[in-house]
Amino acid sequence: MKRFVVISLALLAAACSRAPSDMLQGYGEADYIYLASQETGVVRELNVREGDRVEAGARVFTLDPDRLALNEQSASAQSAAAASAVRTAQAQATLAQRNYARGAELFGRGFYPRARLDSDRAALDAANAQLAQARREAGAASASTGLARERLSDLDGAAPAAGVIERIYHRPGEVVAAGQPIAALLAPTNMKVRFFAPQAMLSRLPVGARVSVSCDDCGEPIEAVVSYVSQEPQFTPPVIYSLDQREKLVFLVEARFEGETPVRPGMPVDIRLAE
Repeated sequence: MKRFVVISLALLAAACSRAPSDMLQGYGEADYIYLASQETGVVRELNVREGDRVEAGARVFTLDPDRLALNEQSASAQSAAAASAVRTAQAQATLAQRNYARGAELFGRGFYPRARLDSDRAALDAANAQLAQARREAGAASASTGLARERLSDLDGAAPAAGVIERIYHRPGEVVAAGQPIAALLAPTNMKVRFFAPQAMLSRLPVGARVSVSCDDCGEPIEAVVSYVSQEPQFTPPVIYSLDQREKLVFLVEARFEGETPVRPGMPVDIRLAE
């Protein structure tokens, strides 16, 4: 029994004195930008291929505009009609104002009956109300026209950032639903590495800490910045909480690159903590 206690204490002392390595293993991970249209339609043009580099603002795809172009024409016609109605109502309101002003002048001089003046006043109020209604309808028609034009412009999918086209999901002639990805773009700043760090290393891996990333054929180590540390631990493999197995309690850590990097999604990497 004493021998068992001595051996257990020796193992515990060895576990506590064992210094954790500064080298961890991880892999490349990407945050893709999925390019899609807000409208349902047929892919008309695809201006890129997988692996192409594109600049920010470059047109990647275009959906067929025929259906939405008809909506835009209809909305424009309604907007023009509403603007014409405003001009007509404005002319009527101006005439009613003049009639009332003339009647009020004559009434003051005793040459215009009260009933006629009241009728002119009612006509002026009705004309002003009709003008206000026409302006509201013109505003609604103008908004509908703007929306129709905006929907038409949404058929052109532009790259929001410079990067590489990693995947193409739909090609010309295929029907896509609104929000369905047509292509995936990988921007240089959206590349990161993921790795698991033991509990003992967490104090050296706060968000903002810098780590050195190495990979096969990558040349010199690349610097990355820790951007995320999980709050919940994981086990690899599953173990119970014990002093001699606590090193298997690990936390997911992500570190992002600040520029272009040769690290690719899924590529194994080595991460070394800064001194």
